[in-house]
Amino acid sequence: MIKKTEQCSVFFYWKLYFCYFIKIMANLKERWGITSNWQILIILFVFSITGSSSLFVAKPIIKFLGITKENFNIVIYWILYIIISFVFYQILLVFFGWVFGQFKFFWNMEKKMLKRMGLSIFIKE
Repeated sequence: MIKKTEQCSVFFYWKLYFCYFIKIMANLKERWGITSNWQILIILFVFSITGSSSLFVAKPIIKFLGITKENFNIVIYWILYIIISFVFYQILLVFFGWVFGQFKFFWNMEKKMLKRMGLSIFIKE
């Protein structure tokens, strides 16, 4: 059975984590120029779906291209897997952003990322 002091300490830590979470959400809202909490939850949801989906999509593409662990060195295989996953991540990020009504946010983020990578030739201003 849980003692009363343990209940208080558990409650204290949950309250502490909740306050910390609220502070992080406020910082992200300010940094990204977002006005509502729902918007930030949608954006975080899009990020999570995109990461999983890019790996899910990259696996059959790699098999289709004939890139396997048996054909390539394991290091080269994983480097190619990461590169192909990254390409699909960029595409799916904008797609899922559009599906969930946050296209403008993700398109601006995508343009900023491509500029930082030196690939601004693919962006029309």
